[in-house]
Amino acid sequence: MQKQLLTITLAAIVILYMACQKQPNEPTEVIIPTTPPVVTTVEYKIDKSAPVWADEFDYEGLPDNKKWSYDIGGNGWGNQEMQYYTKDLKNARVEGGKLIIEAIKERYENNAYTSARLVSKGKGDFLYGRIEIKAKLPKGRGTWPAGWMLATEQSYGASYWPDNGEIDIIEHVGFDQNRVHGNIHTKAFNHSIGTNKGNNIVAESDVSDNFHIYACEWLPDKITIELDGKPYFTFNRPSNDWKEWPFDKKFHILLNIAIGGAWGGQQGIDTSIFPQRMEVDYVRVYQAVK
Repeated sequence: MQKQLLTITLAAIVILYMACQKQPNEPTEVIIPTTPPVVTTVEYKIDKSAPVWADEFDYEGLPDNKKWSYDIGGNGWGNQEMQYYTKDLKNARVEGGKLIIEAIKERYENNAYTSARLVSKGKGDFLYGRIEIKAKLPKGRGTWPAGWMLATEQSYGASYWPDNGEIDIIEHVGFDQNRVHGNIHTKAFNHSIGTNKGNNIVAESDVSDNFHIYACEWLPDKITIELDGKPYFTFNRPSNDWKEWPFDKKFHILLNIAIGGAWGGQQGIDTSIFPQRMEVDYVRVYQAVK
């Protein structure tokens, strides 16, 4: 009897031991790390007491080379655009207290138009703040003026764009007069994959006959686009993932008129309207401070 009890006890111990061991095909618990929460513990505000960078265009001739450089070239600029960007006085100059960017119908380097694209890269690079552009825009089907920002360095991803971000403060397409657009582009959110974030607003007075103030307030937790002091698009920081928010590095300003292209040329180009110009009264940058 004692021998039987001992045998039964030993068998139970063996069964219990085997039951406690992990079997080869038993699923293993996997702990998936979650995206860290967005850190907004430090509060920033815009210091509007004085700009940290500005061009008031209170001189004559070529744009100030201490503040502006040029993007030069043609070949569509990735958007099937029709212009060649030059650094010629006829395409970019300061006169009468205004910056003039002028698009001209003329053949140049196998392009049908000339224009200009000014960039502040290396001469005006900013991290957080308020950017104001007071401008009067060109008019007519096929025009595509813009005031926007790109990252100064490639800090993220394998591609400069869209991985490092874009902020569009002004975009206007001539076939939809007076409707202005504000957008952001990132790796996760961009027009090439149909996910870009943005909005538009119709100006209360004609954008080609009147000056309007186009502005962007850029903080660590959100980007807001305004027309004449009225916010019409806000992009709240969705995460700390650079694919969604690469806007924690320095950016610079670009000003240009494109002609035609995938968006600007959707309804063709009215060749009778040229030359066309964008006039800029000032560009001002106010720093965001803790």
